[in-house]
Amino acid sequence: MSIEFGWWSKDPEGKKYQISAVVHGGNIEWTMHQGHHTSWVPYTPNDDDRERLIYEAEKRVPRRLISNKQFDEIKKLSANSGPGKISGRRVTGLGPSWDKTE
Repeated sequence: MSIEFGWWSKDPEGKKYQISAVVHGGNIEWTMHQGHHTSWVPYTPNDDDRERLIYEAEKRVPRRLISNKQFDEIKKLSANSGPGKISGRRVTGLGPSWDKTE
């Protein structure tokens, strides 16, 4: 079962972008996009994003949307660096040739 978290943030120039963190199979996949008509691209989170993920997950525990075990796993996984990746899941909207180096 995957758990998806999402929120909006701003870059230093004041432009808004949406962050998505999907927790599945012992991994967290971080992606972001700006605007409705742009593709989701891999995103390397900063410390504020990791804290926000824990905050968002913490809000779901009392409502029983996630278990304490899942929350503990999210806290552990959020300490990992990098954008993360789920095997078998591809970034949507970029098409099959987005990672070719030609």
